[in-house]
Amino acid sequence: MRSRGLARSASVPGPAVRFKTSAPRVGVISNPRSRRNQATDLSSRIAPGMLAAAPTTPQHLADTLTSFAAQRIDLLVIDGGDGTVRDVITAADAAFGSALPPLAVLPSGKTNALALDLGVPFDWSPADASAALEGGHVQTRSPVEITAAGGKVLRGFLFGAGGFVRATELAQRTHRIGAFGNLAVALSLAGAFAQTVVGGRGNPWRTGNRMRIADPATGETSERDLYVLFGSTLKRLPLGTKPLGRTGPGLDILAVDAPPRLLPIAAAAVLAGMEGEWLRRLGYHHCHAVPAFQLALDSGFILDGEMFPGGALTVRTGAPIRFVTP
Repeated sequence: MRSRGLARSASVPGPAVRFKTSAPRVGVISNPRSRRNQATDLSSRIAPGMLAAAPTTPQHLADTLTSFAAQRIDLLVIDGGDGTVRDVITAADAAFGSALPPLAVLPSGKTNALALDLGVPFDWSPADASAALEGGHVQTRSPVEITAAGGKVLRGFLFGAGGFVRATELAQRTHRIGAFGNLAVALSLAGAFAQTVVGGRGNPWRTGNRMRIADPATGETSERDLYVLFGSTLKRLPLGTKPLGRTGPGLDILAVDAPPRLLPIAAAAVLAGMEGEWLRRLGYHHCHAVPAFQLALDSGFILDGEMFPGGALTVRTGAPIRFVTP
């Protein structure tokens, strides 16, 4: 968990804590800087007998997850937004390996796309998640897994490059004026559309970013300027938009050539979930159930709201994760 997103610490829960044998063993990772958490104390949101921590550094997060794994928790609750989810599922592999327990998400961040996709309400609590686990309410989602040069692995659910980076920067500005969730998405889409339509030929929104994409299965390679590259394994996105078209199991991708052609018409069709040969001819490409592809880009990329350095990347559909839902 990144230190700029957290404000205070709690000690790592130690092995002296003992769980009730009649209830699921629950561990809670909370981000105190998540928007909805700033007004309440962590202790007020957890039930007696649960383990809870608010890590402030990546090492503190890793130590907490290792402690939870040693105590064989039955449920890991993530109290935060999409960025908190990304940090936890990225770090959890080292602590739990293949023994990762079911996860639950409490949507308390600026963006909560995963919670929206899972149908989790804003007033959900760790106790509600524990009861849902006992009731067998579990769904699976596969994360987007990104491996950079040197072997560093990140896991998240919303991946993008090119114009997606600039749109995310717009969204972060809307957060500063108090716009969150669907309102922030709507303002960002409107801003991106305006910047692209009004800008001249040299406008970076229109010129796009050079990217090289290779299919490791076939060896086919394509190098081109893309207006936007967007991928996700989620099935429902904010505002009911469907830019990935007919989503299915695994990673779905949208790639738009730069400069975007007939943007007012094509964007409306793409956001409504339309696909077809006429869109492909205009440079709007959909790919579905993508197992993996290799991507090279000089600019950075976004994963769940945060920018990371570009370079040579492998993007794939990750192993399924179990999530407890209402």
